Amino acid sequence: MQELAGQVAIITGAGGGIGASIAFALADAGANIVINDVVEESARKVADEVEERGVQAMVNTANITDGAQVEAMVDEVMERFGRIDILVNNAGITRDGLLVRMDEAQWDLVLDVNLKGAFLCTKAVARPMMKARSGRIINMASVSGVGGNEGQANYSASKGGLIALTKTTAKELAKRNVTANALAPGFIETAMTHQLPEEARQGWLTRIPLARPGTPEDVAQAVLFLAGPGAQYITGQVINIDGGLIM
Repeated sequence: MQELAGQVAIITGAGGGIGASIAFALADAGANIVINDVVEESARKVADEVEERGVQAMVNTANITDGAQVEAMVDEVMERFGRIDILVNNAGITRDGLLVRMDEAQWDLVLDVNLKGAFLCTKAVARPMMKARSGRIINMASVSGVGGNEGQANYSASKGGLIALTKTTAKELAKRNVTANALAPGFIETAMTHQLPEEARQGWLTRIPLARPGTPEDVAQAVLFLAGPGAQYITGQVINIDGGLIM
């Protein structure tokens, strides 16, 4: 059953990894997908796979840290589709380092992409969603934003801030039937985690009660749930997708 048939979803950072898996899951449910990524070639590859699922795909390369570019993206989506039903603020980066060695550039870049970018995208879609009296905003936080993580002061702060932004958005937009929720993935198998030394990888796994890493599909299925009709009474929540890690 295509429970999202005819809907339109914007997914930032959707050129690969978790973002691409989210795009495929929502497309399989019938949604048309706007694939935002600064790497156009990667975005077009995902778009091709989305369209193979029988829905429309639109590629957008807006830099989400630039308000004017974000507004232009939303205007382009509205011009083409006439609606925006789902926003997934998935784009994120890391610039890890110990707090005492972290420079301002590392801090500023991570906060700009991970938190300011989500704010700008949320602000831009809020008006059309409120006008339609319907919308789902799903933010990709992290267990690092819930419990902190050594060597990730900037990343943890950005994800913790994103959780607070989620809750504020939920409170402000609830009267217009727009929900906002956050997902907090733990150790997920991606290209980034594949680069970890085996010792570090095993260190993570020993802390996970389910004794395995998560997959991008695990995250995508949670996004699909929050975007679907079964989550219409859920807002302002943070769902940990971590195999029990944060416990």
